[in-house]
Amino acid sequence: MKPVDPKPYLKIGDVARLVGVSPSVIRSWGSLGVARPRRSHSKYRLYTADDVKLLKRARFLRKVRGLNAAAIAQTLKREGPAHPAPKLTNSGLGVRLRQLRTRRGLSLARVADAASISVGFLSALERSQMSASVGTLRKLARFYKTNILDFFDAAESSSPLVAAHNRKMLQAGPGVRMELLALGNTVMEPHMFRISPRAGSGESYTHEGEEFLYVLQGELQISVADAEYRLKPGDSFYFESATPHRWSNPGRTETRILWVNTPPTF
Repeated sequence: MKPVDPKPYLKIGDVARLVGVSPSVIRSWGSLGVARPRRSHSKYRLYTADDVKLLKRARFLRKVRGLNAAAIAQTLKREGPAHPAPKLTNSGLGVRLRQLRTRRGLSLARVADAASISVGFLSALERSQMSASVGTLRKLARFYKTNILDFFDAAESSSPLVAAHNRKMLQAGPGVRMELLALGNTVMEPHMFRISPRAGSGESYTHEGEEFLYVLQGELQISVADAEYRLKPGDSFYFESATPHRWSNPGRTETRILWVNTPPTF
């Protein structure tokens, strides 16, 4: 069997919840070539974020245009990919985490305990078989006395221009993608966050600095200390990073946020 690439994948149950159809529908679409999942060593179907986008398009064609499965497959084949999928860098994340641990002579158990995660989960994370939430990545960064920025692949340059296809990207848990918008030794740390429906940061977390965000698309539910806020497109938000905070996408479509941290200790 062809080995599975070390990238973040979702199982069919998670995909079904994100797309809004049953697993059986996804399997039937798959038999017609709509999304081609990889297979794990245990024979589980494994889907990428691009597969989810394709399946959401299939759901739209079924629900809004009333197409049957065969017509959906033909339409998607005719349309082709709307945009080339950017390459994610979680394989680099796993390697980087393992390097940080082994260079300090630390055991998996020691680091897992500090981050409040299981040894098995940390091991899978280091082998790039799992992705971690922003909250978990923040705990790991704090333990290693670094920041999440260092979990991205190393930047090739410090050019003031970052073309869209050259952004550094990190999958921060299922359904959360961070795109780094500036390279080099910057005072600010700007990201584009893409958050799938019902995805989010996980548990609350804190760090030093200040944060500013602007909602470009979708909605964001954010909790800062004991206060809850629901942001919509055009809303902006500022808070001090040392205040415990967590966030999620409560809507039914992807949320996009311009998110800026300063200093770059996120």
